[in-house]
Amino acid sequence: METTDGAAGGELDRGPVRRADRPLDLPHRSRLAPEHPRWDEIIDAHRAAMARGEPGYLDPDTGLFVLTAAQLADRQKCCGSGCRHCPYLV
Repeated sequence: METTDGAAGGELDRGPVRRADRPLDLPHRSRLAPEHPRWDEIIDAHRAAMARGEPGYLDPDTGLFVLTAAQLADRQKCCGSGCRHCPYLV
């Protein structure tokens, strides 16, 4: 996997990277472990938002707005912010 790091406006910019080999609807276990007590609710909310073409959903656990993997994939690069559904995290 090839990345380029550079600071732009104080943000970490990771250039073009290869997408992970997992389905977009499943986050990397380091970002949301299947053992999480609200795993099913979170995954259902994520899948529903993606099916509706929405950019994100309200996390049933925290109430925060979370971007979907589809929205993040549209950016075509990893932002390095630790997104739950990062499609580039392998």
